[in-house]
Amino acid sequence: MLIVRRATLHDLPGIYRVCLLTGDAGQDASTLFRNPDLLGHVYVGPYVVGQADLALVAADPGGVAGYCLAARDTGDFEAWAEASWWPRLRDQYPVPDDASPDAEIIRLIHAPPRAPQAVVAEYPAHLHIDLLARARGRGLGRELVERQLASLRGQGARGVHLDVATGNANAIAFYRHLGFAEVDRSESSILMGIRLA
Repeated sequence: MLIVRRATLHDLPGIYRVCLLTGDAGQDASTLFRNPDLLGHVYVGPYVVGQADLALVAADPGGVAGYCLAARDTGDFEAWAEASWWPRLRDQYPVPDDASPDAEIIRLIHAPPRAPQAVVAEYPAHLHIDLLARARGRGLGRELVERQLASLRGQGARGVHLDVATGNANAIAFYRHLGFAEVDRSESSILMGIRLA
């Protein structure tokens, strides 16, 4: 039985694990990284700590099976992370000089990815969702996103964007089905947005 609830700091290990097990365009990335925490440090930790009111998890007796994390104002969230999240991680992980997958993620700690300002101006909130295989195919993804969109709408967000890898066809189709449309594209990812007001 899966339940959806607000995440707590006690959920961080499970959320980090889901991030790793879905970190290769929705597939298991655990064989790609020497340090299993790196993806979580970049893609989930700051949300659970810095935007806890918008951190949802899906949990079952096996632990956290998925999450939907969001920031209501991307600019404010990035400023908070720059002041409060990244400095300690930068001390812990110096800029590497190799080309390993770990090094790629460590470089993101030192130069976090940012959405284009034109996208943020129209879709100031952002979210992302990941589900383990055991939580897929039950409508849970839809429930998580719809609950998150309702929360963001209730907090006055007028639009939401998300980033999806160009190779993740299932996720792209899922977001389109929920009403998201492509708003920008790079070689490796697509930014999709939905208006809330």
